[in-house]
Amino acid sequence: MFLDGKRALVTGSTSGIGLAMARSLRAEGAEVVLNGFGEEGEIAALCDELGATHSGVNLLDPDEIEAMMERAGPLDILVNNAGMQFVSPVEDFPADKWDAIIALNLTAAFHTTRLAVPGMKERGWGRIINTASAHSLTASPFKSAYNASKHGIAGFTKTIALELAQTGVTANCISPGYVWTPLIEGQIPDTMKARGLSREEVINDVLLAKQPTKKFVQPEEIGALAVFLCREEAGNVTGANWSIDGGWTAE
Repeated sequence: MFLDGKRALVTGSTSGIGLAMARSLRAEGAEVVLNGFGEEGEIAALCDELGATHSGVNLLDPDEIEAMMERAGPLDILVNNAGMQFVSPVEDFPADKWDAIIALNLTAAFHTTRLAVPGMKERGWGRIINTASAHSLTASPFKSAYNASKHGIAGFTKTIALELAQTGVTANCISPGYVWTPLIEGQIPDTMKARGLSREEVINDVLLAKQPTKKFVQPEEIGALAVFLCREEAGNVTGANWSIDGGWTAE
């Protein structure tokens, strides 16, 4: 397994996209550090499954981030995946929600990256992978903070890639469209009721309206892309924003 001996931290990895990436990296031999919230027993089971450790720190707090990074030890792979969303017209957007979204989706990635980079440079190898979004390349109304944070993470990634270009450390974004997760699945019944639509209509005409393939991205597909970006063959792939959105941003 080509990631034997490598250590990876994946933020927001106790469910959904982050968990899929953690599983994919572990399947190739990486030692995994999980981060995120959830029921204690479920997290313990994930740690047993992956032979992983877990850090449940609050990523809105730079001091807690620093403590997590110190406990994690030297990292070869850093996946900044944790994120949150809130929908509101800009004139009604709560200031505290804006601050929290920017802090989690963007500023937390700055703090983890600044702390991981020195060790990666010293060892001459590293992979920084940031989960962005189709909203790093396009916008939707009522998502001002999310759009801003995801455009920001794309720009941050490019900057880091340029700074590290001759060090053996790469930095890339993965930008998914709508991904099939329990969170998305759970929204379908409420949307059916609110709009008077069938399940199929909600999926095709609401959730997948912007994805030409009319198929959800699967978390495992994102995990596979993360694994590719860690390969030696991807050593010259840096500063890129990888769309995996069923064609959404091609239009």
